[in-house]
Amino acid sequence: MLIQLEGLQRKATPRLPEWLRKPQRHVEADHDLKSMLRRRGLHTVCEEARCPNRHECFARGAATFMILGDTCSRSCGFCSVKTGRGLSLEQLADEPEQVAEAAAQLGLRYVVITSVNRDELADGGAQHFAATIHAVRRRLPQTQIEVLTPDFKGDVAALHTVLKARPDTYNHNVESVPRLYKTVRPQADYRQSLAVLQEAHHYAPEIVTKSGLMVGLGEQADEVKKLLEDLRAHDVDVVTIGQYLQPTRQHLPVADYIHPEIFAAYKAYGEGLGFRAVFAGPLVRSSYMADLIHQQAL
Repeated sequence: MLIQLEGLQRKATPRLPEWLRKPQRHVEADHDLKSMLRRRGLHTVCEEARCPNRHECFARGAATFMILGDTCSRSCGFCSVKTGRGLSLEQLADEPEQVAEAAAQLGLRYVVITSVNRDELADGGAQHFAATIHAVRRRLPQTQIEVLTPDFKGDVAALHTVLKARPDTYNHNVESVPRLYKTVRPQADYRQSLAVLQEAHHYAPEIVTKSGLMVGLGEQADEVKKLLEDLRAHDVDVVTIGQYLQPTRQHLPVADYIHPEIFAAYKAYGEGLGFRAVFAGPLVRSSYMADLIHQQAL
């Protein structure tokens, strides 16, 4: 059977291979963390994007906080976060302090903060990012912070607002090869994302720059290598590469399950380009083991 999707003709989703079958454990720890987050009105990208590592991370007290609510203004073909109009900034005024308090309760030494896209906001939510960084710094002055931001529609002033708050790592994901953008990220622009990453490096060179991509969406190996070359040419320090997994039947199908040996080859190629760190594997996600990746990049 073939699946027709916006001009892309693919075989039906292949069977999940053994190397992607991850046992689900830590149910009690999982429940406790979720309960705490719900009491504080917080969201995690771990849950909203159905990350396969979420149970493992929750069990070790790690989570990627998703700010600016749980509703995204974009509709990417790979992402299970709901699309629509989000809460107002007034309704989210307490969110930065709640993130800081949750991080303190979990005893986090490395905090990852991401968000939905909020294209309807004048600054795309940049000031809210900065406020959250400052709140965490006040509550946990020794904790390191990574932000994973949208592209802010290329707004340099918005990007600078986040960088002035001095996160330790600045992350913005390119997600896929440029040929697939109309399907994977229809409201984004590959060159714009590269420009955002390069501007982050130029504006705050002491901050580690990071980006990530998914494979298994129909890209070719030479396209992945060219993407890695582009990221390095735009001064990105760290890259993550993981397997795309279809979150629901309404989302893009998996074209291929990429063998771990190919991930190893991508890692070796990236390291040869001069990245400070390359984290590649079937279950790698942009924020997975982010603290260890950051230390490797220093």
